[in-house]
Parts: sequence; C-alpha cells; structure tokens
Amino acid sequence: MTCIHAEEIDRLGLSAVIERARAVVGDGPVYVSFDIDALDPAFAPGTGTPEVGGLTTREAQALLRGLKGVDIVGGDLVEVAPQYDSTTNTAHAGAQMLFEILSLMTFAPSRRSA
Repeated sequence: MTCIHAEEIDRLGLSAVIERARAVVGDGPVYVSFDIDALDPAFAPGTGTPEVGGLTTREAQALLRGLKGVDIVGGDLVEVAPQYDSTTNTAHAGAQMLFEILSLMTFAPSRRSA
C-alpha cells in the first residue's frame, strides 16, 4: 500500500501524486475506494472523522480525473455520516466523487475491449 499524506500534496503537486498513483496500479484491474474524510471539513463536515487540512473538492476531482485510462473495474465511497451532515454538503460531495469514479470506468481498457 502506498500512502501520500495530504500535507505532501502541496509539496509534490497534484500531477506528481497522480503519476505516482498510476505507477502503483499499473495495467491491472483497479478498484477505487474514496474515503470522504479525505476532504477538508469545509467541504465535507458529515463524516465520523473530519480532518482539517484535507483536500478541496476541486483537488479530489482532479486526482480522480487523473486516473482516466486506468483499468477501473469498480469503486465505492465510504464514511459519509448523514447524522453529521446538516448542510448535505457531504452527501453532494460524495455523490460527485462517485460520479467521477463511474465516469472513469467508461475509459477502462477492459471495458473498451469487451
């Protein structure tokens, strides 16, 4: 498992993080699990473990979109806690991240050859 901490993203840059992720997964099938608490609570307060200093929704979208062409065969979104999501911002952000993952699946090499 490769772990890149949120504070490293500014130093490395989104492009380098995407490049590293793509190198780790290679050409094999990939399952993407997006943990909503990766987002800063300003964007997703409705989670059991909010993390100040997390990603913005724009950064998260860019990271996911950077996986275009990876053989994504499935995905999920975890840790949305509706009881803490009084504004529904977390649910909206989560739905968008799932949309991004589903959209990426249409570009998966295994889907195009089927």
